[in-house]
Amino acid sequence: MALTNRSGTVSGYSTAAGTGTLAVLVLVGVCGSPLYVEWAERSTDPNGAGGWFLRLLAWPAWRFGSGNSEGVLATDVRAILLVIFAAALLYVLPAAQVARVQGSVSQFFSGWGAYVLAAGLAAIVGTLLGPDPSLLAVFQSAGTGASYGFLSGWIIGTASLGGRA
Repeated sequence: MALTNRSGTVSGYSTAAGTGTLAVLVLVGVCGSPLYVEWAERSTDPNGAGGWFLRLLAWPAWRFGSGNSEGVLATDVRAILLVIFAAALLYVLPAAQVARVQGSVSQFFSGWGAYVLAAGLAAIVGTLLGPDPSLLAVFQSAGTGASYGFLSGWIIGTASLGGRA
């Protein structure tokens, strides 16, 4: 049972889902920003592992207010949905995990798995709301989103270690 004060907040502790959600906000906010996306495209080598990974981190790109085209709107929605889905899954997934297996390994994999699922779901919904919602485009974007979540989700999993279950 968590220690709470009279206002209902946890005293001196943050939850694994809370720290994971904060990491999602930072990751999407910084690496999806137009400045980072432009820097990654301009300054990294797509044929090197480091450059490829830095470009992958720019996948949830957002461009609020920089255009009215449907494609830009779909990527903005994808970034928003990634944060919403990740936060929801970070709160839902660990509940069952922690009841059986307590510890940091469970928190890490719950955070990582939540981000993989959130990225795949955000890619699917973003594509369905985009300019060309074909079945092929949905499958391709789901694969790209899940790949992004798998290869960057360890960041969220590690951040989830910073809080209690």
